[in-house]
Amino acid sequence: MTRRGSVSGALLMVDTATTHAVIALGDRDGTLLHERSWVAGYRHGEELLARVEALLDESGVSIDGLGGLVVGTGPGAFTGLRVGLATVKGLAYALELPAAGVPTGQALLAAASRAASGRRDSALSAGSDGPFVLLQPAGPSDTVLSRPGERPRIVPGGTDPGLTERDRLVAVDLDGRVPEAAAVRGTEALAGLAAAMLRAGATRLAEGDAEGDPLPELSPEYVTLPRGVRTAVPETEVEITGTEGAR
Repeated sequence: MTRRGSVSGALLMVDTATTHAVIALGDRDGTLLHERSWVAGYRHGEELLARVEALLDESGVSIDGLGGLVVGTGPGAFTGLRVGLATVKGLAYALELPAAGVPTGQALLAAASRAASGRRDSALSAGSDGPFVLLQPAGPSDTVLSRPGERPRIVPGGTDPGLTERDRLVAVDLDGRVPEAAAVRGTEALAGLAAAMLRAGATRLAEGDAEGDPLPELSPEYVTLPRGVRTAVPETEVEITGTEGAR
């Protein structure tokens, strides 16, 4: 059950789809108020709740003062996404709060676009006004490609991702495997992720009359599963090509 009526109180946002965990507080229209991020690697579960509690304390917001929850749904690796989704679902049930799932990949693309629009130096922008395209890891060699408004797709290692000359590549968690400009755009996108997630989540909650997403339907977009684990029922629009080397 969720509280009905317009969303009031602060929004808590959680994203654990990348190796950088991000949490934030925003007001009900999605304006970013406070945020924290840290390099979680693949150990998101060890610190997430403690970090959320610290963020609330430092911001002077009680847990009863929350009005809604926003959570990133990926694409991302199994462990990180599972921790983030489970934490938000638990809070939503316990506090009877609405929750909105936002695709992390689309939020990263929106953040990259916003960063580029505010950039005056031309090193990353010169000669191109094409779309941003996001690349993230999917195991040790594969990657997952996201385009604005499209379903993510797995790109097997050694396969051409099919970029055009106009595409502006944004790479997250792929340092050393992509051109420097793509890695820099990825860093910028991560820096703007909390704000982009809150804007999208607030819009989702407003459009849904504050009901949020049905919690059982808040599903992650996994790109890798632990070795030996198979999905019995499709949980994601990402095509999983294998589990070898999953993290």
